[in-house]
Amino acid sequence: MTLGSQLAWDDTVLPFQLDASDIRGRVARLDGVLDGILKQHDYPEQVEALVAEMALLTALIGQTIKLRWKLSLQVQSKGPVRMIATDYYGPENDGDIARIRAYASFDRDRLTEGAPFDQVGEGYFAIMIDQGTDMTPYQGITPLDGGSLAACAQTYFAQSEQLPTRFQLSFGKSTEPGAREHWRAGGVMLQHMPKASPFAATSEGTGEVLRSDDLLDGEESENWGRVNILLDTVEELELIGPTLAPNDLLLRLFHEETPRVFDTQPVRFGCTCSEDRVRQSLSIYSARDIEKMTTDDGRVTADCQFCGAHYDLDPASVGFEAETQDGA
Repeated sequence: MTLGSQLAWDDTVLPFQLDASDIRGRVARLDGVLDGILKQHDYPEQVEALVAEMALLTALIGQTIKLRWKLSLQVQSKGPVRMIATDYYGPENDGDIARIRAYASFDRDRLTEGAPFDQVGEGYFAIMIDQGTDMTPYQGITPLDGGSLAACAQTYFAQSEQLPTRFQLSFGKSTEPGAREHWRAGGVMLQHMPKASPFAATSEGTGEVLRSDDLLDGEESENWGRVNILLDTVEELELIGPTLAPNDLLLRLFHEETPRVFDTQPVRFGCTCSEDRVRQSLSIYSARDIEKMTTDDGRVTADCQFCGAHYDLDPASVGFEAETQDGA
């Protein structure tokens, strides 16, 4: 695709509500975020596409968490792409920027010529929320199924949260004269307003995977179906946004549903790695373990998978035995 330079609404998430149909949603546009994530690695195109889709899902879902919380999405697979991990760090205060980071682990010689989702095999899609210190982290998983990561996320919300959810995503490489090729992504997330569900009343059941349509009936089902039909009319370039701002997109799609928009959430690529965190992760190892990690040059090194930062440490200063000596 060919697009212009970065747009004012790039790297933002716009929350909205459709008053006439009791449905909420988000519109996300990513540009610099993906550039920050992908330039750290030499990923094949299929892997880049999966990471772009995962980062877009993370931005759309992450906007719902509270300040200072952390949302993580993860794919674990037996396929050529073994793992995809993303983190969304909620802003410290209202109006602050949220941060996203992501990376993938894969076997290059096992990749095929198929579609990006063909590169993941049997495994699971997980959503985790860290609510801060002294709080038990939340985690839910669903199988890798449905032909896309977005489909896995939809199944997760229907099965684990009893929330009818729909994603419509677009992502691809942007090219323009005189500028290097880079990835852009855009999408819409729809979600029926949460309420008590008959599926949440008991843990007994057949084990059948739930879909969004299983959770609604009557007028709610009609509303959900109508809004989804409207979303089906969106074009890929409208989602990525070279000519249509998020507000205008919502009016184009849902003007009869009385759309109401809220404050836009800016997002940026950002990593939380640091030398202190590396030392903390090494604090579980004994001096013997640290010796096995020491290079021929007599150093312990570590690289951040998310941002590529390189750490070079004195082996005598890491490990739990070093911590004990420092604290003595």
